Amino acid sequence: MDPFTYASLAQIRVLLLPVGNIRKATFEKWAQDIRSIDSVRLGDITTDVKDERSRFMPNHQLASGYLHLAYPSHPPPDSHAPLSLFRTSDFPLVVIGIASCGENDSLATILTHFQTSLHEVFPQESMFPLASNCFVFEESDSTTNINLGDHFPGLVVIPSVMGHKKTYVGTLIADLCSKVLVELATVMQTLESPLGNEYLNATLFPVLPPSSELPRSLDDEPRRDSLPLLPSHNSQPELTSPALRSKSPLGLKRNSTMGPGLLPSRHSSLPMSPALPPKKRPTTIGAASSHGRLFKVLADFFLLAGRLEEATICVYRYTEAIVLFKGPNDAPWHASALEGLATIPIVESWASTHGVNGTSGDKDPWADIVDKLNQAIALYQKTTPTSEPEATLSLLAYLYCSSVLRHSTLLYSVWSSKGWGPLAFTAMIQPGPSPFLPATLPNNASPTSASSARNSYAALERLTSITGITRAQIAASLSQAHGPWLLHLDSRERVRTLEFMAAMYGSLGHVRKEAYLLREVLGCIMDLVVCGRDERAAGSARVLSAGLTARNSSLGGNAAQGTVGIRENERTEGNESILRIVKHVCRVHGVDLEAVKLVDMNNPNRDSQQSQASEDAELDDDLLQSAREPFGWPELQIGIIREAIAVAEALPDYPAVAQFSLSSLKLLHPVMSPGDQHHLYSTASRALLTAKRRGDRRAMDYWSGKPVVSIEILPLPLVRVPVEKPLYILSQAAAGTTSILAGVKDPFLYNPRKLMSGQAKTVLVQNEPFDLVITLQNPYVFDLDLQSLQLSTSGVSFTSKASPVVVPANSYHPVTISGKALEPGTLVIRGCIVQAPGGAAREFVLPLSTEEEEERRSRRRSALECEVGRSKHAGLDSRYWEKSNKRGSAQVGTTTSSTAAAAKKTVRYLECTVVPEQPLLRIRRTSLTHGAVMLYNGEMSTIRITLENVSSLPVDLIRLTFDDSTIAPAQQALAEGELSVFDTYETEYDLVHRPLFTWDSEREPQKIDPGHKRVITVNCFGKVGCTSGAIHVSYAFVHRPQESLQEPAEVFYTRQLSYPVLVTVYHMLECQGMDILSYTGATTTISADDDIDETTPEAKARKSLLHVGDIADWCIFSIEVRNTYGLPFEVTFERNQEGVEPASITSLVPPGSTSRVVLPVKKISLSEEHVSQPIPMLSDRQYVVSSSKLSPAEERAQRELFWYREELFKVIHGRWRETGGTRAGDLSLRQQRMTMPMLEALRVETARVRMTLVRYDEEGNAQPVPVDPPGSKYLPQPNEFVYLRTSITNLSPSELLLTLNLTLEPSDHVVYQGELQDIPIGRLARGEVHEVETPVAFVACGHFDFAAEVRALGRPRDSSLVGHGKMRITVSDP
Repeated sequence: MDPFTYASLAQIRVLLLPVGNIRKATFEKWAQDIRSIDSVRLGDITTDVKDERSRFMPNHQLASGYLHLAYPSHPPPDSHAPLSLFRTSDFPLVVIGIASCGENDSLATILTHFQTSLHEVFPQESMFPLASNCFVFEESDSTTNINLGDHFPGLVVIPSVMGHKKTYVGTLIADLCSKVLVELATVMQTLESPLGNEYLNATLFPVLPPSSELPRSLDDEPRRDSLPLLPSHNSQPELTSPALRSKSPLGLKRNSTMGPGLLPSRHSSLPMSPALPPKKRPTTIGAASSHGRLFKVLADFFLLAGRLEEATICVYRYTEAIVLFKGPNDAPWHASALEGLATIPIVESWASTHGVNGTSGDKDPWADIVDKLNQAIALYQKTTPTSEPEATLSLLAYLYCSSVLRHSTLLYSVWSSKGWGPLAFTAMIQPGPSPFLPATLPNNASPTSASSARNSYAALERLTSITGITRAQIAASLSQAHGPWLLHLDSRERVRTLEFMAAMYGSLGHVRKEAYLLREVLGCIMDLVVCGRDERAAGSARVLSAGLTARNSSLGGNAAQGTVGIRENERTEGNESILRIVKHVCRVHGVDLEAVKLVDMNNPNRDSQQSQASEDAELDDDLLQSAREPFGWPELQIGIIREAIAVAEALPDYPAVAQFSLSSLKLLHPVMSPGDQHHLYSTASRALLTAKRRGDRRAMDYWSGKPVVSIEILPLPLVRVPVEKPLYILSQAAAGTTSILAGVKDPFLYNPRKLMSGQAKTVLVQNEPFDLVITLQNPYVFDLDLQSLQLSTSGVSFTSKASPVVVPANSYHPVTISGKALEPGTLVIRGCIVQAPGGAAREFVLPLSTEEEEERRSRRRSALECEVGRSKHAGLDSRYWEKSNKRGSAQVGTTTSSTAAAAKKTVRYLECTVVPEQPLLRIRRTSLTHGAVMLYNGEMSTIRITLENVSSLPVDLIRLTFDDSTIAPAQQALAEGELSVFDTYETEYDLVHRPLFTWDSEREPQKIDPGHKRVITVNCFGKVGCTSGAIHVSYAFVHRPQESLQEPAEVFYTRQLSYPVLVTVYHMLECQGMDILSYTGATTTISADDDIDETTPEAKARKSLLHVGDIADWCIFSIEVRNTYGLPFEVTFERNQEGVEPASITSLVPPGSTSRVVLPVKKISLSEEHVSQPIPMLSDRQYVVSSSKLSPAEERAQRELFWYREELFKVIHGRWRETGGTRAGDLSLRQQRMTMPMLEALRVETARVRMTLVRYDEEGNAQPVPVDPPGSKYLPQPNEFVYLRTSITNLSPSELLLTLNLTLEPSDHVVYQGELQDIPIGRLARGEVHEVETPVAFVACGHFDFAAEVRALGRPRDSSLVGHGKMRITVSDP
C-alpha cells in the first residue's frame, strides 16, 4: 500500500505503468530511478505557452518554488471518480509507461500497448491523466531508430549508450509537469464559465461531463471556442451513463453503521435543509451559484503548481472560499479548504528552510495548523449527505479518515523529528518508503517485524520531553479514524487506513493496539482473498462449461454431457507477508507460532540435529519450563490462535496450519481444554497429510518438547554377562584362584576408588542382542503418535530397527528397543531420533548426570530461582522470551563463552564397552533330584554337574565359586562390628573352614570344545542352619589366537552359570557341657556306687584309657553328646597329641539320650609370645578396633583362653557314624567355650607345687602318712607331729625368684612351727626342685584343708602367682 503523506494536497501524482513484455526486474530498476525524482524546480519547467493556459506556469525561469511528485503504486478506485474536482491531487495527473525495446520489438506495438493500458486503467469518462508519455529503454546498442519524428507522439526512446539517463529522465518529467500545468489551466478555464460553475455547485461532489455533453454558452467568445474545454484521450466522447451519477463503492455489502454526523440522526425533529434535490441536476443549471467552490479549486491548483510567490493568493482564495461556504453541502468543501490552508505552511517551510534548522517562539509553530485540521475533522464528521447517501457516505468516510490521518501525521512527524524543523518538513512532504523509521528512532521496528528490537520507553519519552507532544495525544488523534465508518470505505482504502494506523501505533510503542488493528487488516485482506477466489472459480466454471458444450456439440447430438473436476493451483504470492503479520499479532499476545520450526526436506545439507545442538548450547528445556511464567489471557490467546489457523487455511498454506496448531499445542497445552487439544492435533494431522499429498516438501520439526525422559540398558541375563578380569591373576597360586571369580577382596571397609569403579561402563558382547528401555512422556490429552523411534549412537557399528510408537495420553510410556553391536570397541548411546507423522526426524540427546553437569544445572537453577520475582516486567516485557533476553543469568552465560565451552566438553553420554565374542555354556544335567540335597550335620556328599558348550568358541578356563544362606547373615554381622572378638573369629572360621561347597580344581578338566560336554564334581558339607546354596561356574576363552602382531590384551572376560541348590540339614547330635578337670587318683578308680563290673571290657578299656603316667602332667577332657534325632549314632572322639600315643573313645548315643565322653589329655604349655598374640582375623578386612574396654589383665586372660582352646581343638576331634548305616560325618566342638578353671587344668603350671604329709621314725627315716583308698585324703593321727613337705619345681623356660605362702584351715586346731607367709624359696633355675618342710600337729579331729601358693618376685601382684597346690586331711581317732 502507498504510504499516506501529509502534504499530499501539494503533490502531483505520477503513475508508472509497465508496457509490453518488460521484465519485472527491469521495470523495478527504471522505476526506482524515476521515483528518486521527488521534486522538480519551477525553473526547470518550460514556459512556451503565453496565453491563459500559462496561468499556473512559473513567471520566469528563476522561480524558487518546487513541484512535489508522488508515485502511487495503483490508480484510485472508480468509486473515487466524484472527487476528481473536489480533490484533484488524489488522482494520477501524469502517467509514465516504462518499456524495454529489443531487436525484435516494434515501437508501434509498444505505443499501442501503452494506449491500451491507459484505457484499461482509466474509465472513458475520466478527465485523467492530464499528461502521459512512454519511456522506452533500449536493451542494447542500435536496436531501434531513435528519430521518431511525428509518427509516434507520446513515445520517447532512451538509447542504452546515453549517459546520465537520470538527468534526461528528469527533463522529460519536467516537460510532463509543464503539460499538467497547462491542462490545469484549461480545466480552470472551463470551471470559470457560468456553466462550469453551475456544474461545480450542482452536487456535493460534482463531476464535469465530457465536452460533447456540455452545451455551448451564449456568452462564450470566439477565443474561448478555440480552446478545448476538457482534455480527453477518448475517441468516443459519448457516454451511456449520466455524467453526474457517482458510482457506489465496490464490495460494500454490509449495513451502514456510521458514527454521529455522517448520517442524519433518526431522532431529529427538524427536516433536512432543502439543498439541491437528488438526481435533478438540470434544475440547478441556470441558477445563480456561489463562487466558493471555484475559489477552492483554484487554490488547489495553485498549491499543486508550487507557486510559492503567489502563496498569498492561495491563502486568499482559500479564505475567500471559506467565507462563501455557508450551505450544508459546502461543509466538506470548507473542510478541504482548511486542509489546504494547513498544507501551505509546511510547503513554504520546507522550501524556505531546506537544510536550515527551524526556530520556534513562545507558541508552538504547529498550533494554528492543528486547529485548522481539528476544524476540518469536525466538519467532515458532521456532514450529512442529502443525495445518493450510499455513494456519498463512502466518499465522506474516506475524506474524514484522510483528514484524521493528516492530523496524526503532523503530530507524529513533529514528535519523531524532535520538533519543528527540516526533518519534520521532509517527513511530511517526502516521507520515503519507511515513514515510521525516522533517523531519530534507529531501533524502531516495522509493524510486522517479529525479531527487531523496539525502542525503549525512555527513548520514546525523550522525544515527548523535547517536543511537548505526548504519545497519548498522537494516539488519541489517530483513534478518531477507527470506527464503524470504516465499513463504508472500499476494501483498498480500508486496508490502507488500518495499515497506516497500525504502523503508527507500533512506532509509538502501543504494540497491543497495533496488533488489534492488524487483526482487522487481516480480516479485510482475507475477505478480498476469498471473494477473489470465488470470482476465479466462477469464471473457470463458465469457461469449462463453454468448452465442454462446444466439444459435445462437435462429437454429436446425443453425446452425454459430462463434468470434469479441475483444481487451479493456488497462488502463493503474498502469503508469507500475511503469515508474518499473523505471527507478529500472536507474539504480541505471548504466543510464538514459530516455536515449532518448518524444515525443508529438499535441502541436502539439512541437519536434523542442529536444532538440538543449539538447545544444548542454550538453557536446558526443563529449567526454562520451570522458570517460565504465564503471560496473557489464555482465552484470548486461544481465540487469536483460532483466527491465525483460519487465515492459514484460507490462503491456503497447510504447512503453516500445522505449524500454528502444533506451536500453540506446545506452548499452551496446560491451559487448553481437552477439546481444543484434540481439535488442534487433528487439524495439524490433516494439514500435514494434505501438504504431503500436494507435493509440499516442507515438513515440521518435532514439536512435542522433549519426549525422551530416560534411556536405560536392560541388564543382560546372568548367563550372558561378561565380567572383566585382569590377566595376571591366572598366575596366582591355587589357593588364591578362588578369588578370580569371586572378586578380589578389598581389605578396606570404605574404599572410594572402589565406589568410582562401580560406575563403570556397561559391558556388551559382540554380535549378541541387548535391550534398552526408553521412557517417553506425553503431556497431552490425546495419544501421541510417533512414526519412528530409533537409537542415536556413535562409535562402533550398531544395528537396530526403528519402530512406530503410540504414547498414551498424560502418561510416561516405556518402550523396549533391541539392538546389536557388530564389532568390539566403545558404543556411545547419545539419545533417540524421533519422527512424528509428516514431520522431520530429530535427535534428542541425553547426557549422563555427571557431577559437573549436575553442578552446572544446580547453579543455573539457583540463578533462575533467584531472578524470578526479583525485577518487575511491565507490559510486553513480561513475555518469557523478553525476560530471557533481559535476564542477568542469560547475559552472564553469554559473556562466559569459555566456561560454556569447557562445560560442553565435559558432557558425557551413556557408553558401553563391547567385548569380543564369548563362549556360552549351559548345564545339561545334574546328579540332584529337583535340585535338592538332604544331609546330616557334618556330613559330606558329592554333586555331579554336566556342562555343555553351545557356542562356536572353546572354553579353556573354568572356575567355581559358591554361595549359601549362611554367608550373607554372617557377613552382615561382621560388617556391623557389634560382635566380640571371639564371636568374630568363630564367624570367620565358619565361613572360611567350613563352607557348604568345595571343589578340587586340580582334578577337574579346564577345556570344553564347541559342542562337547564335561562333568565336574562338587562336595557338599552339611551345616546346621543352611537352607540353600548356589554353585557358580565361571568360564572364559582366554588364549585366543591373535590376528596380528598386536600386543595381547591385559584383561579377559568370563561368564558365569549359576545352579541353585535347596539344602536340608538335620541337626541330630549336640555337644554341650565341655569340661577340663585336673587328674587325681580317684579318676582311675571305679566308684562303688557305680553299677559297673570292673571285669567287663568297657571297664577295662576305660581304666586302661585313664591310666597315665604322672597324673600331674595330665588333665581330663569331658563333653556331653545329646542325640536329638530318631536314630542312634556312634560317637567317637580321638586324641592326636604330639609326644603321646593316639587314643580314642567311642560311645553309642541312643535317640533322646545324652552321653558323656571322657578322654585324658596331656597338659599343654604355650610360650609367652604365643599367648600374648592378639586374636587373629581370618579375613582380609581392615583392622577394626574392638569396642569392648578390657583391662590388660582381662585382655591377657582372654587371649590365653583363646589360644589354649585352639590348641585343645587341634588335639581333640569328634566323629559320628549312623548305627547300621554308611553315613558318617564330623562332630564340631567350635560352639564350646573355655573357662578359667578349665584353662588352669589344661595348661602346664609355671611352678609345680606338690604337698605331702610324712612322719619320721626313730631312726629319722621319712614314712608316708596313710591315705584313703581313692588317694584323695591323708589320714594322720590327732596330737601327732607330722611334717608338711611342699615340693616346688620350676617348669618355666627361665629361672624364677620364688616365695611360698601356706594356708592351714581351720588354723585354730593346727599347731605348726615356723612361718606360713613369704617363705623364701630362692632362685630356681629351669627344672630345679626345692622342698620346704613344715612341722604340724592336729589337736582335734575333723577335716582340714591345706593350700600352698608360689609367687614370683619382680612381677605385678595380679600376675605374680605362678603355682599353687591343695591337700585335704581327715583326722580321726584310731
